[in-house]
Amino acid sequence: MNELKTVAKFSDPMRASIAEGLLKSNGIEAGIFGETSSYPSFNAVEQNIELKVKEADYESALSLLAASDKAE
Repeated sequence: MNELKTVAKFSDPMRASIAEGLLKSNGIEAGIFGETSSYPSFNAVEQNIELKVKEADYESALSLLAASDKAE
């Protein structure tokens, strides 16, 4: 079974999209969940945007995101 796991949470949809692109460009399927609020200020307060990957890709995704954070 391909369970999805949350690899990161964001309050900014743009940062979530960038992280998703990083994972996809490295061959990891990823999806963004929870950015449907029509109140952008709600997203700024709550980290309700989740970036999810397949359970099998979870560790690789964490490593890529951590390496990306250190590069900034």
